[in-house]
Order: sequence, then structure tokens, then C-alpha cells
Amino acid sequence: MKLPPRDRYDDLYRDFAWTIPADFNIGRAVSDDWAARAPERICLEHFSADGQHLSMSYGTLAARSSSLANGLVSLRVKKGDRVALLLPQSFETVIAHVAIYKMGGIAVPLALLFGVEALEYRLQTAGVSAIITNGFGLERVRQIRDRLPELKTVISVDDDGDALSFSALVDAHSPAFDVPPTNPDEPALMIFTSGTTGAPKGALHGHRVLAGHIPGMQFAHEGFPQPGDKMWTPSDWAWAGGLLNALLPSLLLGVPVVSSPAQKFDADMAYRIMAEMKVRNGFIPPTALRLMKAVADPRSKYDLVLRTIGSAGEALGAETYEWVKRTLGIGVNEFYGQTECNFVLSSSAVHGVSKAGAIGRPVPGHRVAIVDDAGTELAVGEAGQIVIAQPDPVMFLGYWNDEEATTRKFARDWLLTGDLGRQDVEGYVTFLGRDDDVITSSGYRIGPAEIEDCLSGHPAVQMAAAIGKPDALRTEIVKAYVVLVPGFEPSMTLEADIRNWVKTRLSMHEYPREVEFVDTLPLTTSGKVIRRLLRERAVADKGISS
Repeated sequence: MKLPPRDRYDDLYRDFAWTIPADFNIGRAVSDDWAARAPERICLEHFSADGQHLSMSYGTLAARSSSLANGLVSLRVKKGDRVALLLPQSFETVIAHVAIYKMGGIAVPLALLFGVEALEYRLQTAGVSAIITNGFGLERVRQIRDRLPELKTVISVDDDGDALSFSALVDAHSPAFDVPPTNPDEPALMIFTSGTTGAPKGALHGHRVLAGHIPGMQFAHEGFPQPGDKMWTPSDWAWAGGLLNALLPSLLLGVPVVSSPAQKFDADMAYRIMAEMKVRNGFIPPTALRLMKAVADPRSKYDLVLRTIGSAGEALGAETYEWVKRTLGIGVNEFYGQTECNFVLSSSAVHGVSKAGAIGRPVPGHRVAIVDDAGTELAVGEAGQIVIAQPDPVMFLGYWNDEEATTRKFARDWLLTGDLGRQDVEGYVTFLGRDDDVITSSGYRIGPAEIEDCLSGHPAVQMAAAIGKPDALRTEIVKAYVVLVPGFEPSMTLEADIRNWVKTRLSMHEYPREVEFVDTLPLTTSGKVIRRLLRERAVADKGISS
């Protein structure tokens, strides 16, 4: 699960071979194994706005997670039970994750941003028997507790009166826990899909999923770890991106991870965190990078020491790629995957794999192709569905209690992503959009990603989303929803300028015939635009296209 010592991509890809141990437990690998050889090594640092930054060693993480594992067992939480984590980035969140993996439970990370109905759906669907949360999450759990008969145990890190105390449970149990032998295929983690195209589904992963992410991390973060490396992400650790593209792989490789308080993303605060905590490696999704444009000349305001930035979740696009390179002085290594099968394509400038507008090439250890509706591989340059060959260590075990949906996810030896892309002669894959999001206009099939990338290059545009709006003449027209950079105001003149910006840079059939200015875009907790909601809004809108 480690990249061979090669510099050229072709050599890396050719010579890579998976070597995942027959006994591999995520919890043991990210804590106990390090504690045995370097107990004082720092694994976690927490940013506090008041300057009181805290840290935790691998020895402490191993001991406290073992105590919690013993505590969970004492509460009759059994191997295979689903344990939800409704927590922000914090030391307690990591301790809880590690404890669940050690005792054989299945961790179900959930975002505090979920409303009551969304939370209830996920807890019911997963059949969660225990939840670890804070005071904010506990208030929501109280509202639905009587509708969750399988939920037997509620633990609060804030020591609320009617919930078990996290700290008391840890303090009351032994810091020694004998982790049983663990097959890499044993279930460890259930992450719900983002629900951009339908009801969220619980994607179940085995312990091997962490090992499967290591080559991608080493590739995208260019020799990760290097001396002094330190990881931070603004992404919620409840999302596959925050958990598997940042937190767990970094802990496995001995790289300190910076946690930060839960808050609405703020560009200035993001720069401050990275500067004060001496962050060298960032996983920063495209949405966050675009919001960071709001700070002019950040290198003159903040002492940044960034070495690498990885980005995934949505198409980054050439405009944002070039802005980061120009503004921060480093390139962004974009990568691609899904909740069901993550980190299979990537860029890596140090290995000569970097092209603006393209995701990258297959990460060593993974096979990716572009196929037609029949599952046949397409020729270079042809648009089709992005698929991933099985077996693959990062590939999910299946959807929880949904064999039919699991079966539909595969065809022949391919996992079907439902995403459209094309591959060029050098092997670079360009993301065109979800199959559901493709716009059909005047006989053309148009992916929204290229339009959104072009829109984001306009000096007045902070964020944008493109969808197809039904049209009697053209089947659909392109409609753009635009969030403006602070200081710009909506106007008919600006609307026309934005339309012409796309028309002159892309093509006559791709420009947005309608532009609507909005304050915000509907986003999933992972920062993806929920275009389905925008399409519904466009259908209800009686505006006239031009």
C-alpha cells in the first residue's frame, strides 16, 4: 500500500502492487502501532481562535481510544453494531472513531449540519444502536429519540445530564484493549452518499479502505509525508473527503492533523488557521477554494508555508486551478472518486501529472476507463461514463440493506460512477458532470462543469451553477445561478456581460441564456451543488429565455 521509489508516473503505475496485511484494523493502525514505537509523537493539533492551541500524542490517542472501546463493550455494543458520530472536528471525534474500529463496530459519521429529518433518516436506515455527540447534536437527537427504537445508547462529550458522559466513560475504563485479528474486508465504516441525485444510501466499507487511500495520498501530496508536513481540511470529517482524504491517511502515515472549530466557511479564517498552525498540506474542495478568492493577495497578509493542496468533490476547472497557482504560488493536485470508491484518479505535479482542467490520471493501483452504455471502452476523446475496475481496495462492500441498488452499481467488471468524462491520448481524464446533470440543448449534450468553470473566471463571479431549464424550442436552455463577489451588484448590464463572457470563451450553444443572481447555492455537506433543486426551481420559474 506504499508507492514504490519511482519518479516517473509510468514507472510508478507499472510497478505498483498492493500489499495489504491479512490482519489490518484501522483503529490499531492509526494509533496503537504508532504508540508502540513513538508514543510522544504528536498526531493531533487543535486550532483555537483565542490562541490556546492544544495537541495530542499517539500514546494518548491509543490509551483513551482503548478506554472508550472498553466502555462501549461494557455498554453491550457488539461487533458489527453501528455507532454514529455526530461531532465537529475535535480530539473526541478521533478518539471515538479509533475506539469503534478497535472493538469491531461500524462507525457512521454524520454531519452536525443535518436537520432533524435528515438525521432521523440516516439513523433509522443504518440501524444505529449508539451515538456519540455534543450538546448541539443531543438537542436534535432528543426530538427523534422516541422514533429510534434501535438507539439504545447516547453519549455526550459535553456531559449533558440525560446522556452518558464521554469523559466519565473513558476515565472509568482501562487504557489497554486487545484488538482482535481483523480481516481487511470486515466492515468498519458506513458513509452516506451525498444525495445529489436521490435518497442518500449507506455505503459500507471494510478496514481495507484506509490502506487503499495511501497511494493516492502519497501521489497527490507529492511524496507525503515529508519532514514538517501537517494536514488540515475545512471539510467535515463526516464526509468521505474529510475523513479519508485527510484525517485517517495522515494519522496512518504519522502526519499531524489540525482540527478547527465547526463554523460556516470563512476565507480569512481559513488563511489564518493555515498560517498560525503552519499547515503544509491542505485538502481544500473546489467550493472552498473559490470562496477563498474573496481575500485579496493573501500571501501579503498571512505567513503561509503550504507545500501541497489537494482538491476533490466537484470539478476544479482551469480557472480556479490557475487562480490558486497565481495567488498562492503552488499548483492544486485535483483528484477524483466517490463515496463508494474514492481517490482513483489524481494529479501530481512532482510526477509530471498536471493539466489545467483535467482531474488527472489513474492513481497507481487503480484502473479507470471511459465506457459507453453497453460497458464497452470508448476511444480516446469520446465522452462516456467513468468506471472503475473491480476488485479495488477502496471499493465499497455494498449499500447497507440494499442489494438491488448495489447490483445496479456494477456492470461486467466495472463499478459505474454515473459521472461523465473523456480521456485524452495522454490518459488524462476530464470530468464533464453527472449523467443526471447533462444539459440537452438544440441537439447538443452539454456538461455543466465546463460552463461553471468558465463562469468562475469572471471577475464578478464567486460561485456558479449551470443547469438545463426546459424549453419548447431547444429542449433545454442553459441557465446559470450566480453568487457574486462582495462589492458587485446584480444588474442587466452585468447579466449580459456574464453571458457574453461564456459565449466568447466556449461556444454559442453553451452560453447561459438565462442568468439569475442568488445569495447562496444549495450545497450538500460535502460542498457539492445540488443541481436537482436548482432544476426544480427553474421549472417553477416562468421567466422567458432569450
